[in-house]
Amino acid sequence: MRTHGISFSIGVAAGVFGGLIGLGGGIIMIPLLVGLLNLDQRRAHGTSLAVLVFTGISGAVTYGWHGQIDWTAAAALAVPAVCTAAAGARLAHRLPGWKLKRVFGAFLIFVSALLLFKPFLAGQIGLLSGYASVAALMVTGAVTGYLSGLMGVGGGTLMVPAMILLAGLTQHAAQGTSLLVMIPTGLAGAIEHYRLGNVAGGLLFGMAPGILLGAFLGGNIAQFIADDPLRWIFVLATIFMGWRYIKATAPPVLPAAAK
Repeated sequence: MRTHGISFSIGVAAGVFGGLIGLGGGIIMIPLLVGLLNLDQRRAHGTSLAVLVFTGISGAVTYGWHGQIDWTAAAALAVPAVCTAAAGARLAHRLPGWKLKRVFGAFLIFVSALLLFKPFLAGQIGLLSGYASVAALMVTGAVTGYLSGLMGVGGGTLMVPAMILLAGLTQHAAQGTSLLVMIPTGLAGAIEHYRLGNVAGGLLFGMAPGILLGAFLGGNIAQFIADDPLRWIFVLATIFMGWRYIKATAPPVLPAAAK
């Protein structure tokens, strides 16, 4: 019973955060699953990805109700993301992720800087249209799906800046579209993680309703925040996530006698 209460609370916290800034909430869930429920890193990633499907459902419904989903962008991102998510999950099962976390963290901070300076870069970056915009989003979707399966996150940290900087979407529309794309992407990655034994299925009974509630609340709170402050919240959260990844270190090597 205590475990269900903790898992429900983790779901609510991740859902509010994810619904507010268009992320799946994995950057909240994974540390809490490891710290509070003692999951190993692989199972935390797989379980997080399974729960992110519910974040996407609740958040996308909320943003969609307010007309803040771009269906063309969603299709361009989702199709390649679904194709690469399982490959990312398989790599997560085979390899230690600390080096990849460092690279990913540096990339996230770079993307955050681009998004932060969007008003000054709009004339140079936000000019893609038509097929060029769709092609750029498809490449983003392929990378997002792979990293989503690998890191156990929804991929909003990549999708939202790409939609704003390359396709010219507003912050709210980009976040709503990102949450929608998380549904098929998260499902594809979670199925592969489940097949590999990396999903703690018992925790979903508490986390799923918690994250549905949290994402609904976060998505509605976001409607009362203007684009610029919402962008700042997103940038700060992404920098924090990137810094956490950059600080990842290799586990200590135990002497042969201690193994």
